Amino acid sequence: QVQLVESGGGLVQPGGSLRLSCAASGSFLSINTMGWYRQAPGKERELVATITSGGTTRYSDSVKGRFTISRDKSKNTLYLQMNSLKPEDTAVYCCNAYAVRRDYSGGTYWGKGTLVTVSS
Repeated sequence: QVQLVESGGGLVQPGGSLRLSCAASGSFLSINTMGWYRQAPGKERELVATITSGGTTRYSDSVKGRFTISRDKSKNTLYLQMNSLKPEDTAVYCCNAYAVRRDYSGGTYWGKGTLVTVSS
């Protein structure tokens, strides 16, 4: 099993910044692609950004140029640096990871999320 725990959410004013973290723990051989998703009240979950084990990144158009995804493989930790935040960025942000378990099977795991509120 793999546990993902997010942190770093909170209340921030428009134009401000936050850095989210997602720490992975448990019994696994490796973690491949990791990503951040978000779900705003009354809306469906949407992709924010992903990063492969090789460091290739992908962003949604709505956050491109403002958010930066990164990972520290030695710490099994994923980050999301969010700058120039807008009220429409308000959502619960969840971490996602595809891991290879010790029996060599693969699985997708989700964290419980951290709330980001952008408001004056």
